[in-house]
Amino acid sequence: MREKGEEGHAEAPIRHVIAWRDESYYDAAAIEAEMERVFDICHGCRRCFNLCESFPILFDMIDESPTGELDGVPKSAYGKVVEACTLCDMCFMTKCPYVPPHEFDLDFPHLMLRARAADDRAGKTPFTVRQLAETERNGKLARPVAPLANALSSRKDKIGRAVLEAVSGIDKDAELPRYAAHTLLEQARAAVPRNSKAPANGRKAVLFATCFGDYNKPETGMAALKVLAHNGVETAVIDPGCCGMPFFEHGDIARVAKQAQKVSAVFAEWIDKGYDPVVITASCSLMLKFEWPLILPENKDVERLSGAVFDIDEYIVDIAGKEGLAEGLSPIEGGVSVHMACHARAQNMGPKAAQMLRLIPETKVDVIERCSGHGGTFGIMKKTRPYALEVAKPAVRIIKRDGNAHLCSDCPLACKHLVQVLEDNGDAAPPPKHPIELMAMAYGL
Repeated sequence: MREKGEEGHAEAPIRHVIAWRDESYYDAAAIEAEMERVFDICHGCRRCFNLCESFPILFDMIDESPTGELDGVPKSAYGKVVEACTLCDMCFMTKCPYVPPHEFDLDFPHLMLRARAADDRAGKTPFTVRQLAETERNGKLARPVAPLANALSSRKDKIGRAVLEAVSGIDKDAELPRYAAHTLLEQARAAVPRNSKAPANGRKAVLFATCFGDYNKPETGMAALKVLAHNGVETAVIDPGCCGMPFFEHGDIARVAKQAQKVSAVFAEWIDKGYDPVVITASCSLMLKFEWPLILPENKDVERLSGAVFDIDEYIVDIAGKEGLAEGLSPIEGGVSVHMACHARAQNMGPKAAQMLRLIPETKVDVIERCSGHGGTFGIMKKTRPYALEVAKPAVRIIKRDGNAHLCSDCPLACKHLVQVLEDNGDAAPPPKHPIELMAMAYGL
């Protein structure tokens, strides 16, 4: 529950504009002082003890200190808390009673972002992390040689992965994303027949391919195209650049701003033509909806896109509620476990993936509202992978308990990570899917 205002009504959390263009934003002493203030409040509350490893690390350091209070923890150890944060936003969105407009004005994830931004400016971001963040570049380079790139990164290549770990710090046991030989944009050139008699005929959508959807798993985007077309939606696909989430994660906010300016300008042209912007991955839609407006509050294209964009599951549910879905959905046998990705939950739109899949008749749908632990590069770097595996345990237990034949998530990396944890523990694991892929399956598309 949130703290109540003077009139006794819970107030919605608000976020401040990120002051990344101010020199004071990067002041190390100011950041340290703010961490001390916030960590002491967190110590007195401890409601977020089970969200991620940042809080157990902080609380253990305090409990094991000579004083049993934050003043007994050396400030040099604060970086351990920053390092363990995945910027999932769950503490801000679901747990913390002290977020703005509360007088304590506490925004833990954006404080961790600020600390990372200062480190990034100081040149402390590891080289490998910087290179992994170049998802668009990496996809373009790997696509022409996808089979070779996948073979070299496979866990089956024990020697190669051991060398890669020694050189780059990428854990040799972490399953890495595979590259597709043909991008979503290439595959989408073959027109998907549109059902002109479907209830949503007249809608137009422009699908944001995203780096992952274009270069790693184009089948997700193709499933979205087929479902939209089956429901009468005229759809185009664009990939104007990365949403910037990989840069956001290590604090390169200027790079995020550059991407936001470029991508939002392209979307503005489509919005002018009456198209609804739709995104297929939760992390990207979170950036477009919430983070970009806090980074570039004066940019009208960003503001307009933020108010217009849909997550793909959210869009299908919107169609179902307003026009109704096209006929032809068949039950999915064996049941579905829906992992609610943190970046989907942080969009404050409700469990849209589960709502969408519950539109499929006679289909068992179970929801998992626990973090997968992956968090971008967090789940593959040797230094942080142990935390990712620890955080994944509750979600894995729920998947095993429910015993469904299908597993899906709005975050492809989260789903892949959970499947790997299951397989490495010797448990049967269904192939990782996006909810829209299961919707396409139910339509027989």
